[in-house]
Amino acid sequence: MLPKMASARRISVSLLVLLLSLHPIVDAFYLPGTFMHTYEPGEEIAAKVNSLTSIETELPFSYYSLPYCKPPEGVKKSAENLGEVLMGDQIDNSPYRFHVNVNESVYLCTTDPFTKEQAELLKNRARNLYQVNMILDNLPVMRFTEQNGMTIQWTGYPVGYNPMGSSEDYVINHLKFRVLVHPYQAQGDVVVTSEDGVAMVESDRKSGFQVVGFEVVPCSVKRDPAAMAKLKMYEKVDSVSCPLELEKSQVIRENERITFTYEVEYVKSNIMWPSRWDAYLKIDGAKVHWFSIMNSMMVVFFLAGIVFVIFLRTVRRDLTRYEEMDKEAQAQMNEELSGWKLVVGDVFREPCCSKLLCVMVADGVQITGMAVVTIVFAALGFLSPASRGMLLTGMIILYLFLGIISGYVGVRVWRTIKQSSEGWKSVAWLTSCFFPGIVFIILTVLNSILWGKKSTGALPISLFFTLLALWFCISVPLTLIGGLLGTRAASIEFPVRTNQIPREIPERKFPSWLLVLGAGTLPFGTLFIELFFILSSIWLGRFYYVFGFLFIVLFLLVIVCGEVSLVLTYMHLCVEDWKWWWKAFFASGSVAFYVFLYSINYLVFDLRSLSGPVSVTLYLGYSLIMALAIMLSTGAIGFLLSFYFIHYLFSSVKID
Repeated sequence: MLPKMASARRISVSLLVLLLSLHPIVDAFYLPGTFMHTYEPGEEIAAKVNSLTSIETELPFSYYSLPYCKPPEGVKKSAENLGEVLMGDQIDNSPYRFHVNVNESVYLCTTDPFTKEQAELLKNRARNLYQVNMILDNLPVMRFTEQNGMTIQWTGYPVGYNPMGSSEDYVINHLKFRVLVHPYQAQGDVVVTSEDGVAMVESDRKSGFQVVGFEVVPCSVKRDPAAMAKLKMYEKVDSVSCPLELEKSQVIRENERITFTYEVEYVKSNIMWPSRWDAYLKIDGAKVHWFSIMNSMMVVFFLAGIVFVIFLRTVRRDLTRYEEMDKEAQAQMNEELSGWKLVVGDVFREPCCSKLLCVMVADGVQITGMAVVTIVFAALGFLSPASRGMLLTGMIILYLFLGIISGYVGVRVWRTIKQSSEGWKSVAWLTSCFFPGIVFIILTVLNSILWGKKSTGALPISLFFTLLALWFCISVPLTLIGGLLGTRAASIEFPVRTNQIPREIPERKFPSWLLVLGAGTLPFGTLFIELFFILSSIWLGRFYYVFGFLFIVLFLLVIVCGEVSLVLTYMHLCVEDWKWWWKAFFASGSVAFYVFLYSINYLVFDLRSLSGPVSVTLYLGYSLIMALAIMLSTGAIGFLLSFYFIHYLFSSVKID
């Protein structure tokens, strides 16, 4: 044994010495999800275009659904991951070409005379505030506007605009790009990862320029279409300034021909390539995030104090007094029991709809596991915003493979309630189909609406079959395997016997469900501020990357949910209400009700630009899915903690 340990130690030391000896010749860094590209002067970079988006309609459309210039090689779609497709992204090539460190002003094309339908469509897109989302070297284009003396940063640029006091609409047909580049000098080997996450080592990296910023000033410029049509694509034209007079801007009308041009200016920047996303990921209102956390901490400490009183001053005192009595005194006390001790023969009685309860708890555990792992990886920087759609893709993959955990939990709870394994297969099947089935039905309805509007947000039929295949080929089998493991795990025995005749629950002035519903306000108080930033990210097209804050809020939310459910369960038992199972679930799960109400409040007061019944239906549909997921997750946390609390409580009581 000793020679083997010595040999292993020598090997470890040798490897360490080898790695240290390589240090002087290797200068490396690692940034997940990105690929550093160094361009030579004059090298061509092709820009790409994503779907047109609007905060007014939330219906994305293809860039080439409008009469824009097309690239000479034809329109080609870029490969997209699952998350990008689900988010409605459609990334295509574009006619815009950039030559590194070469300032130029370029002609693209002149359209044919607009038909009535084309003119109306372009006007409609402009009035609905649609944005063009362009990408250069994986960086979204950025623009700046001045409002009330403040500089506001936006991603994308508008399709057109309608000036106040004017009945005409004007198109953005001239773009003034500003590309920030950082001079790079090669130094040894560099460890990088491509955008699909594959790590690689680049030796003898060339010197040149790295793109670290991409900005645009959109203009509407009226040109002579007859003269401009004689030019060929990419011929040089004179640089122009953005006109302030409407007479010099390009109006959108039937039979109008529009000329598209652009100019590029390169500016050297001190921004390093690993920091180029900082401009997009600026944390607005960091103090607000800290206030949210402090607010949550106050709720946690308040509830922790109540739990402390329940455990140490009430429950523990009663149990200590009871254990110190002799048998005669215990028998006499049994006849004089009050509060939670009176329901000892009913507290573990099977609840109504017990199978549904097991399924909802299991799905909640699966969703919670997915959320925790995703947020941890995002907080550690493994889900870079440069990898579009990877966050959603990662969540789906995690949910599929965590099916084994949900199957195990669902069947384990079922066995505990029934005290047998009979019927476990139906529990596992329902667990694998309950939440995904509801989401699939809602998405099908919403997708039918998007199909009718010919939006790129509509999922193609092929993706529907892909999702079904993933569901039934990965999630369902893993859930059944988890259920099988649950049948073989050690059973949880009830510490007391259940009476044959259920005890009557005393009448109360107010229904118990009113207290359960009100309990959801405490968990909601821990997350509503962070919820505002998340909704703004989803519906206003802002980047959300403060996953460190989100992880802290999630941790506090789990604690608050457990404490709220535990306190309410104890309160119900004290008034001889032994039907605690569902109330423990909804004591913390009722936070979803307030989340959905807040979503409606956000729609009315913060998304006032959102217009049309289609957009509102989409918003409410996605909000309903979010609220359902939060209900299952928080409900499962509260139920499991309450169960273990009650099991511990009655395990300490020796009442026959």
